[in-house]
Amino acid sequence: AEGDLVSYLEQHGIAGIGGIDTRRLTRHLRDNGAIPGAFGTASGSELAAAAASAPGTEGRDLVASVTTAQAYTVPTSSGSSRRIVALDLGIKTTILRNLAEYGTVEVVPASTSAEQILALSPDGVFVSNGPGDPAAVAHVPETLRALLGTVPVFGICMGHQMLATALGGTTYKLPFGHHGGNHPVRDLTTNKVEITSQNHNYCVDVDALTNVEVTHRNLNDSTVEGFACEELSAFAVQHHPEAGPGPHDSRYLFERFADLMDRSAS
Repeated sequence: AEGDLVSYLEQHGIAGIGGIDTRRLTRHLRDNGAIPGAFGTASGSELAAAAASAPGTEGRDLVASVTTAQAYTVPTSSGSSRRIVALDLGIKTTILRNLAEYGTVEVVPASTSAEQILALSPDGVFVSNGPGDPAAVAHVPETLRALLGTVPVFGICMGHQMLATALGGTTYKLPFGHHGGNHPVRDLTTNKVEITSQNHNYCVDVDALTNVEVTHRNLNDSTVEGFACEELSAFAVQHHPEAGPGPHDSRYLFERFADLMDRSAS
């Protein structure tokens, strides 16, 4: 070595953090779950106050701050005649790219009513991912209740939580959120294990619902990763099948949505 680490970081303008008992921090997070934190050059008391006052996600409708303000169209990339309405709760470009392989996608704001969605004559409705506490986004489950049974519905991530709520399920906050691109999930309908990309702090409880079948389970903590309501032509998953970048083990779910739309149309 030609110098010390601090000098190297200063020379290259790289920020570094020191003076932390990482083992103690790890034990604290393990026992207490994910909590707000702060770091900086201020005093310990100032940093503690900043962490304590940091706004959490509970009770906050963050979907309203990220949904599109105006509806727009994504043309199909395959020439398909299917028409998909995507309810934007914070939708990702990679999801739109995957959906466009199966039809023209009409992206609409999260506040769009069921009547407005049906006026677009969709073959299927997709409910996207999005941020925040699902319990704070009460209007979307109301919209989905009005749509269920009239058009196939597919939800991902926040859309999974919205559909579960619409069917009578509940949501709860995980002690440790699922984040990263290597979460193992078992598809209970095929018994195959998939490596999935995940980014969520909340989970659903649909075990008490008699008209819902749990289709996917997380192999790390057994939480629900997917469910289906066959009688209403609806299904959803908590993970991200489009994963860009990330694993593509679950991309078949878009094909499953297309098949569901075709069966419902016949």
